[in-house]
Amino acid sequence: MAVSSEEFKQALQHWASGVAVVTSKSGQFGLRGMTVTAFSSVSAEPPQILVCLNQSADTGENIEQNGQFAVNILNKDQQDVSNNFSGGSSQEERFANTRWSIGVTDAPILDESIMSLECKVVEKVGAGTHWVIIGEIEAVTCRAGEPLLYFRSNYRQLADLTATRNEPD
Repeated sequence: MAVSSEEFKQALQHWASGVAVVTSKSGQFGLRGMTVTAFSSVSAEPPQILVCLNQSADTGENIEQNGQFAVNILNKDQQDVSNNFSGGSSQEERFANTRWSIGVTDAPILDESIMSLECKVVEKVGAGTHWVIIGEIEAVTCRAGEPLLYFRSNYRQLADLTATRNEPD
């Protein structure tokens, strides 16, 4: 018996993930960005990550055209940024409502994210309705802060459990 897409989505709500915004810039399309939760490391040598983008997403057009993108890991206070880049507003509004700058690879990076990885595309694989894009890291920016998490259709924050841990005498 096949699992329906609705059953699959409901099951994945039990997986907590960080929240990231993938951004890109091209001469033809300008600035583009979108919220993603499908992000993972792939390799340390060479340093590579992957992101999954819906094939209908316009951010993918930029990445296809220029072969560059950035992954920005949001901090716990950036729920509005996540919502802003998740749809409903135009690409111009998304960037107008967020502090950003151009990174060393010419990719837009979000200034208040806790980490930005600037990447060049090394492979793009079709998987169902999505593209799996593998990027090699060309620049890294890390900042202080705690990550924004997503679990069961709601934003979450880390709790520091070290203060409540019972230590043996």
